[in-house]
Amino acid sequence: MGPLVVNEIISENTNLLLAFFIGIAFGFVLEQGGFSSSRKLAGVFYGYDAVVLKVFFTGAITAMLGLLFLSLFGWIDLGLVYVNETFIWSAIIGGVIMGAGFIMGGYCPGTSFCGAAIGKIDAMIFIVGLFLGVFIFAEGYPLWEGLYKAGFMGSPRISEFFNISEGLFALFVVIAAVLMFWGAEWAEKKFPREEY
Repeated sequence: MGPLVVNEIISENTNLLLAFFIGIAFGFVLEQGGFSSSRKLAGVFYGYDAVVLKVFFTGAITAMLGLLFLSLFGWIDLGLVYVNETFIWSAIIGGVIMGAGFIMGGYCPGTSFCGAAIGKIDAMIFIVGLFLGVFIFAEGYPLWEGLYKAGFMGSPRISEFFNISEGLFALFVVIAAVLMFWGAEWAEKKFPREEY
């Protein structure tokens, strides 16, 4: 479950069992929030529904501030938090591909499983496409390995990259979230959509 858990406190099997139950709870919350609806998810791109934007920004801010405060009190070592290696070109291209798929299909990988779990056929088709894409990427990896590994930047945190403190970066993220929330409210009024 992360840097707070030591193997002597929670065994690996208990850790996996807890992750399983947290996953079920997360799926339940997603479905109750309407995230199994492709129209609701695509609504963020068309401006008529910004719930997805608000929920994910709120989640990111809560996790970020929680980690900062736990670190401040010495309850967590941020040095143990894994940061993915950054390959800038594959990140940009992958983001464009995933964004296009999100717009066209109305799902991201996690919400597609949420939709499939309640029997939505479009979500099931989306999952088939997801696995097909993974298969094509894996089998064709030698063809695009150079592009995949281009622009290697190591594992920097954004605050380190811009040479600012983590607290100042957190403040900028909170300000950005407030501005995004304001922009989302404006867009929902400007581009209303009544029927779902």
